[in-house]
Amino acid sequence: MPTGILIYEDNSSLRESLCNLLMLSEQYDVLGAYGDCQDVVQQIKQFKPDVVLMDIDMPGVNGIEAVKRIRITDKETQIIMLTVFDDNEHVYEALFAGANGYLLKKYVSDKLTSSIEEVLHGGAPMSPSIARMVISHMQGAPAGNDYQLTPREKEILQSLSKGNSPFQRAIVLS
Repeated sequence: MPTGILIYEDNSSLRESLCNLLMLSEQYDVLGAYGDCQDVVQQIKQFKPDVVLMDIDMPGVNGIEAVKRIRITDKETQIIMLTVFDDNEHVYEALFAGANGYLLKKYVSDKLTSSIEEVLHGGAPMSPSIARMVISHMQGAPAGNDYQLTPREKEILQSLSKGNSPFQRAIVLS
């Protein structure tokens, strides 16, 4: 049975290219491709995809907000962010929202299918520079109690310590 995929990408040329790339293989079934995330929850419920490919910079509802909405009702669908953003803020917001992977668009032609397979087998695919940034951030955390957390990160940790899930609305990043 082919892997069902939904694509959310506002650039119509790239969206069409992603569809064409995935349709080259019989192991993928593109269930839908959308230029916005307005109806993302309804579409997830309707198509029940195995994987969602999500751009961040979308009109109306951005990709990170869409991931948050998906995670409220669906914790199983694998979500890979496909984006040009390689800064700390976007990466961590996407991962905290519930994304399973983070692939920069410049690597799509080389890494998309292997990233889909990786996420389906329990991995967390990331572009090399993103993985390096996450590791560097973790290694740079000082010993002891001073982790130099932002106020929002402290708020999230406090909420987690009270037993709240990262997928509940109470701690979803603004």
